[in-house]
Amino acid sequence: MSKNYISLTAANDTEKNNTFVEEKGICRLSDENQEILDDVYVKETTCGFWIFKGSFLQRFANKKAFVFLYGIVGCLFSASYSYNSGTITTLEKRFKIPSRTTGIISVGNDISQLFVSVILSYYAGTKHRPRWMALGLYTVVLFCLMTALLHWLYGAGEDALLLTTEFGARYDENITKEVFEKEQRKSLCHARNRTSAECESLEGSYAPQIILFSAQFISGMGAPLYYTLGISYMDDNIKKSKTPALISISYFLKTLGPAIGYALASVCLKIYISPTLTPTVDNKDPRWLGAWWLGWIILGGIIFIFASLLALFPKQLPRAAARRFQRQISQASTLKQETEIPRSFKDMIKTFKRLTGNATLMLNNFAAIFYFLGYMPYWIFLPKYIETQYRQSASASSLITGTAGLIFSAIGVLLSGLIVSKLRPRARSLAAWNVIVGAISVFGIISYAYLGCLDNTQYASLINNGQYKQISQCNAKCSCDYVKYNPVCSEDGVTTFISACHAGCTEVSFVNDTKIYSQCACIESKNLDDTPTPGYGVTGNCPVDCYYKFYLFVAVVCLLKFTGATGRVSNFLVTVRCVEEKDKAVAMGFGLMMMSLCAFVPSPILFGIIIDKACLVWGKTCSGNGNCWVYDSETLKHTLNFTAAAFVTVGTLFDIGVWYFVKGLKIFDEEIEFELNEL
Repeated sequence: MSKNYISLTAANDTEKNNTFVEEKGICRLSDENQEILDDVYVKETTCGFWIFKGSFLQRFANKKAFVFLYGIVGCLFSASYSYNSGTITTLEKRFKIPSRTTGIISVGNDISQLFVSVILSYYAGTKHRPRWMALGLYTVVLFCLMTALLHWLYGAGEDALLLTTEFGARYDENITKEVFEKEQRKSLCHARNRTSAECESLEGSYAPQIILFSAQFISGMGAPLYYTLGISYMDDNIKKSKTPALISISYFLKTLGPAIGYALASVCLKIYISPTLTPTVDNKDPRWLGAWWLGWIILGGIIFIFASLLALFPKQLPRAAARRFQRQISQASTLKQETEIPRSFKDMIKTFKRLTGNATLMLNNFAAIFYFLGYMPYWIFLPKYIETQYRQSASASSLITGTAGLIFSAIGVLLSGLIVSKLRPRARSLAAWNVIVGAISVFGIISYAYLGCLDNTQYASLINNGQYKQISQCNAKCSCDYVKYNPVCSEDGVTTFISACHAGCTEVSFVNDTKIYSQCACIESKNLDDTPTPGYGVTGNCPVDCYYKFYLFVAVVCLLKFTGATGRVSNFLVTVRCVEEKDKAVAMGFGLMMMSLCAFVPSPILFGIIIDKACLVWGKTCSGNGNCWVYDSETLKHTLNFTAAAFVTVGTLFDIGVWYFVKGLKIFDEEIEFELNEL
């Protein structure tokens, strides 16, 4: 690269650029300032560090390479959280964690974000942002590895091992009779009291939950740097006229993340939790535990590689640095005028006061807070919701959650970015569209409450005069308190019992590898002379025909994915344009802190409690309740969806306030741009 700053890209461009300078009346710097400016330019636009730099890397120092890599990293970043959502039900089963505790664990990263995001964004906003982004992503790598560590510390668990041929879920020549009879005693009806010695302990106590929370907490300390610094770096290094299109491309790549995360969860959950063992149940059985830990190792390794590549980008992209320095020259500026203002606590407080006094920014933040409050349960608990409402397997729920709206989200992001770049609408038009998106979201979420399967009535053993209870006359002497959840379907395919014990079954046999329970006191069968006798049951839930409403649910999800995606670019542009240039990074960090405090932390806990309140059957342990096995689907879908819709409604009202105050905001500035060749 030429040392003469005016040429910038090559020595033979000097004449063309000098002509441009003369025509525009741009002032020239003194030789001394020019030399200093050249040194600063080379230092800030050089790719790599230490021995990892050179002309090969320098060719990638352009906006297209950064947008692509930033989008890929965002894809992997969001995949890690969707993978966590896709495997959350399996984690609850494996470590017997109730949903309210899961909600508390999931806010670990939001709690750390609350305390450090705005401070890190303030101090790192003027530093080498790509390296700080990479450092933040390394905390996500640590989060992945710490979560996977649980499997190596605690193994597959007794529940999973007993469902394998190697450890005794069924009786054959390789399994001792004692092991088989032990399993019978746990699942069948016996006219005797089970002692407390037969209750199930919570394996590992609270240690697994503490490790999961710590992993989330660590990721929250660095992960915000990717978002706040990445967006400001991109906006500073791209012409404002091209920002919407390139931002939409990065968002498009990020939308692939949830699909990849859920697809990876689907694949991993189809593999048994201990791949070296042979399970005796398939992945449609509610007792199946998939290899939830496998995806964390894969994601952690890939994120580490791409985060390291991100760190190689320069402090500024060459073309953007050229435009910025030339703007100084055109204003007869010197290098001293461009030096960074020292960061201090006093200046940070002034910055916060300036941001809180910005009505447009604060209303936009409050709108985002209530949107996140309403959408959070679907991001975290949607696989569980699909499992409970539509009777899908954990693997199928993860796959559907990740892929159903992918195409529509991608189309929405790309289409909105291209339209905004082409038409360059006013700020009020962008804000008005956000109001429309909010209204569509409210009606869509309300419709969820009317799309579901009425399958609670099949649990006849739970329902008695409108009250839910597990014990009835036919199984009153079976002592089923500590029996594990193992659903059994009656021979007529209508009634589901939560276990063979609750069905009053006293015998078990295998027919073509299918477990058949017989002599079931709660299942009535009739002989040829119509004399009632104890019937039989088959392991598993009775089938429920719910495909029509399920397909309608998926259609509404796709619609909301599309409309929500079209509002991302407009929301971003309003956020970064309503503040001063120097406040962009800290404004996003400040907004993230507000959302962590008011939405990311309380929402999972609140909706975790709502989900637990709808529980009908808790797994009973020595110390109390474990995870929930059966939910009241009617209570769950009404309470959860109407609460979420109320939050989104409030967010839409705040968006109306943004529309009012955003009048006169300039989204696309006219600026002097150099016509330089692509680097």
